Amino acid sequence: MVLPLEMGWRHLLFENWPVDPDVMDAHLPDGLAPDTYDGSAWLSVVPFTNVAVRPKGVPESLGIRLPELNVRTYVVRDGVPSVYFFSLDAQGVASVAGARVFHHLPYFYARISLASDGAGGVRFRSRRLHPGARPARYEATYRPTGEPFRAPDDPLAAFLVERYRFYTEAQDGSMRYTDVDHEPWTLFPAEAEVETNTLVRSHGFAEPDAEPVYHYSPGLDVVTSRSKRL
Repeated sequence: MVLPLEMGWRHLLFENWPVDPDVMDAHLPDGLAPDTYDGSAWLSVVPFTNVAVRPKGVPESLGIRLPELNVRTYVVRDGVPSVYFFSLDAQGVASVAGARVFHHLPYFYARISLASDGAGGVRFRSRRLHPGARPARYEATYRPTGEPFRAPDDPLAAFLVERYRFYTEAQDGSMRYTDVDHEPWTLFPAEAEVETNTLVRSHGFAEPDAEPVYHYSPGLDVVTSRSKRL
């Protein structure tokens, strides 16, 4: 049995596009239905970094740092609003291998850099290098704008981030889920200069027509359950 994990999620950009629910449904495994807001399903790309990743109960000082880039959407099963991950790109061969084998997550090895741009923003670069995987690149600089707000106080923000279960499809085709525990999100309006994004196409989606909705968060601390077979 793999132990639950503790970690921090830091310097997150939520880049979100509305998508036709029928289009999204065609990309989802059986048993999951698209969740919708204002009549649309939503597709999101989320660059960030994990910090102090370790088994629950292990001292924070022994955790590892793991830059990451997710492609996700929003689903419902049994009335529970959740996240479905299409992919999780991450730096670190050993970490990616462990996540795939022990946590049944669709991680892909990527070369990732995340650094301050010197003007209050974050410069993020990712290039997928996983053997046999479709290539994908993402390059963006993003920063918070405006005043912070509590995600539960904003209906769209709450829909996009206030979710405490995620689903993935394991390599053997089985569906897995993990529960996540954390405080409610604090978000900022955000702006981003996205220079390259081939992640969406790598999952068979057309390039979105709509302008993305951006949110930034400095982060929060998280505890995840072990992965469970559906």
